[in-house]
Order: sequence, then C-alpha cells, then structure tokens
Amino acid sequence: MAQEQIMATGRRKTSVARVRVVPGTGKIVINNRLVAEYFGKKTLEMIVRQPLNITNTNSRFDVLVKVHGGGTTGQAGAVRQGIARALIKAEADLRPALKKAGYLTRDPRMKERRKYGLKKARKAPQFSKR
Repeated sequence: MAQEQIMATGRRKTSVARVRVVPGTGKIVINNRLVAEYFGKKTLEMIVRQPLNITNTNSRFDVLVKVHGGGTTGQAGAVRQGIARALIKAEADLRPALKKAGYLTRDPRMKERRKYGLKKARKAPQFSKR
C-alpha cells in the first residue's frame, strides 16, 4: 500500500502547505490544530477534504499539514493540492480521478501588482475637471 509517510507540497496564491500523509484513521491536523478548529468555516473544511472524498480514502490516512502565507481561502486551496499530490505518491492509480477533478493543477491566479499613478492595480484617482 503506502510507505511510512508521504510528503508533498501544495501552493495557492501566496500560501504554501507542506503535507504529510500517513496511514491512520482519517484525522486532519493543520498547524497542530484540527481542521475544523483551524479554518472555522465548513466550506474551507470541505475544500480540504475534497481529494480524500473523491478517492474514498477518508478513513485510511491521517493528514498532517504545516501551512503559512496568504489568507484562509488560499491556505485551504494549498492544503487541497498538497493532499492530492501526496495521495498520488501513495497510490498512483488515484491520479485519473484527482486530475479530472482539477486538484493537481496549481491555480495561477495571483494579486495583480500596483501601478504608479493609480491607487491600486487598476483603480484610478477620482477625476476632477477643476
């Protein structure tokens, strides 16, 4: 089945998640806190669990995560990608399902940089005729 522990990295926006998947009972620990306690929102918890749900490996692996950078949504996306990559290392036959769901592709959308003369990336200062 799997080795002792499988490691993978997931990224989203400026968040980076280092994921370890070990055989276990399905517990997900993020930064030494349970997933529900760490994120607080059910939607973010659902995003994190998606790779395990789609491959029916909920109760076979424990997931240990260290995540930093960005906000909660970016961190949830990074954790999801890291779990998906680790599951493929554990069992290669799970790849088609995860690939089809889009969990292996890094989301390239980032915050656009601010340009000089503008207030934000695209917001111009208010026009004044006089």
